[in-house]
Amino acid sequence: MFGLGWPEMLALVVIALLVFGPEKLPQAAAQAGRTLRQLRQMANNAKADLQTNLGPEFSNFDPTDLNPKNFVRKHLLDDLEKDWNAPAAIDRDPLPPTVDPELGFGEIPPYDNEAT
Repeated sequence: MFGLGWPEMLALVVIALLVFGPEKLPQAAAQAGRTLRQLRQMANNAKADLQTNLGPEFSNFDPTDLNPKNFVRKHLLDDLEKDWNAPAAIDRDPLPPTVDPELGFGEIPPYDNEAT
């Protein structure tokens, strides 16, 4: 959760106990939970309003796509990966020009001393 491990969570609980005290800590935790729930509800309502008001052409709109990292990954890098992973051209020869298709299995190709 948020990149926090058990030691950090324990430290936060101890700090909260010292700041709020054992009597007010449950009330503070409940208030924080209500606030978080209200923020999530407001964000979901804003997202739904955007999707309904933008029209059908933006039906798959996701606000996280506006993050520059996601935008670059989606619009630039995905195209590069598609091009990179695309199958080779169909009209290309299946064998490279250096392979002699007349050699049998286990035969050694001719060696040219002048070529090396």
